[in-house]
Amino acid sequence: MMQVSKAVVVGYGSIGQRHTRLLESLGVSTVVVSRRSIADKKSYLTIEEAVICEKPDYIVVANETYLHEETLTKLQNIGYDEKVLVEKPLFSTQSEKKFEFAFLYVGYNLRFHPIIQKLYELLINEKVISVNAYVGQYLPTWRPNTDYSTGYSADVTKGGGVIRDLSHELDYLHFLFGKWSEMTANGGQISGLSIRSDDYYSMLYKTATGINVSVEMNYLDRIIQRGLTIQTNEHTYKADFIKNTLQIDDEIKQIEVERDETYLNQHIAVLNNQTEMLCDLQSGLDIVRMIEIAEKCSKEKVWMKNE
Repeated sequence: MMQVSKAVVVGYGSIGQRHTRLLESLGVSTVVVSRRSIADKKSYLTIEEAVICEKPDYIVVANETYLHEETLTKLQNIGYDEKVLVEKPLFSTQSEKKFEFAFLYVGYNLRFHPIIQKLYELLINEKVISVNAYVGQYLPTWRPNTDYSTGYSADVTKGGGVIRDLSHELDYLHFLFGKWSEMTANGGQISGLSIRSDDYYSMLYKTATGINVSVEMNYLDRIIQRGLTIQTNEHTYKADFIKNTLQIDDEIKQIEVERDETYLNQHIAVLNNQTEMLCDLQSGLDIVRMIEIAEKCSKEKVWMKNE
C-alpha cells in the first residue's frame, strides 16, 4: 500500500516530466516547482511556497545537479523531514554541509533494473574475481531536437560531464561489489565535441574485498553500449543493458524490461519504505567523493587509497 498521497517535483526538464508522469500514474497527486510557466500542471516558482501550500509527503529533486545542495538546504531550513529523492549524482562536488533528512535517497534507478537485481541474487554466494563495466553513447544523439552543446551535460559548472552523467555505473558497482579501497583514473575532454566538460573517463580500482574492477564511460560511442562482465570462481556473467540480455557462461537469457520500469520501481520502493535496494544519503555522498578522487587521480597520474 502506498504511503504517500501528495508529491512535489522540483525541476520540469525531461527527467522532471518523467517523474511527474510516473507519480501520477501511481495515484500520487503531484505539483511542480519550476522557473518557467507550465500550462498543464499546477506549479510554483519556489520550493518554499510549494511545501507551505501543498504540505507534501514526498519531494523529488530533479533540477540541475549544481542546484541540488541549495535545494536541500532550503528544505532543511524550513524543517521539511518527509521522503526526499534526489536525482543522481547527489551533488556536483563534495558538500561541507550536514544534511539530516530521515528519508533521503539518491536516484540511481539502475539498481532496479531486473538484470542488476538478478546479479545481486546470483553473486551472494560466489567469489567474484574481476569486473569490467562499459557505457558509451554519442552525446549529440542523447536528446533529439536539442543542441547538445548548450545542455547541462556540456557544462561542468552545471554538474555536467560524463563521469557525473553516467555515474550509474559507479553506483551499481558499489551496490554489487562494495566500496573501493585503491584507485587510479584517466579522463577529461579528448574529442572534438563542442563541450566544456569531460567526455571520457576510465577507472581502475580494487574493492575492500579484493575484487579488481575496471570501468569506462564516454560521450563518444556512436554504437550505444552499456554492459558488464563479471568473472567468479564458478561462472562468467555478461550483462547487456541495451539488448537486455544476461549471459551466464554459454547460456543467454532475454530479460523483459519496460521503458519506465526502473524509475517506477524506485518510486514504489520509496513510497512503501522498501529501502534495501535504494541508494541512501551516505552512499550518494560516497559516489560524489569517488568522482572527485577519480578526477584527482587523473590530474596527478597517481593511485589513491580510500582513507
